[in-house]
Amino acid sequence: MLPLASAPGEARDPDGRYANSPLKQWFDSLRSGKGSCCSDADGSAVSDVDWESKGGRYRVRIDGEWYDVPEDAVITEPNRVGRTMVWPIRGYQGLSIRCFMPGSMT
Repeated sequence: MLPLASAPGEARDPDGRYANSPLKQWFDSLRSGKGSCCSDADGSAVSDVDWESKGGRYRVRIDGEWYDVPEDAVITEPNRVGRTMVWPIRGYQGLSIRCFMPGSMT
């Protein structure tokens, strides 16, 4: 996975370096059924080999391990960056996926 820091409009922007990005407001507004994406988790771009869709469901590989994406974590609005994005959260119960935005597989 590539950290979003290499793309304009980083998910969380604690130091303000993406404040003038044309996509910042859009990233800040992204929500899934689990809530706001950028408020609690850092988003990362996902390579095409690290996600898949089968039977209308998504899976994503994070740190070498595959995770099923919960339906309520999928962002359904159009993807303005084109890249697949995931917002994982690590907690006391392990990793969960806050938001997932599919891109176009090339």
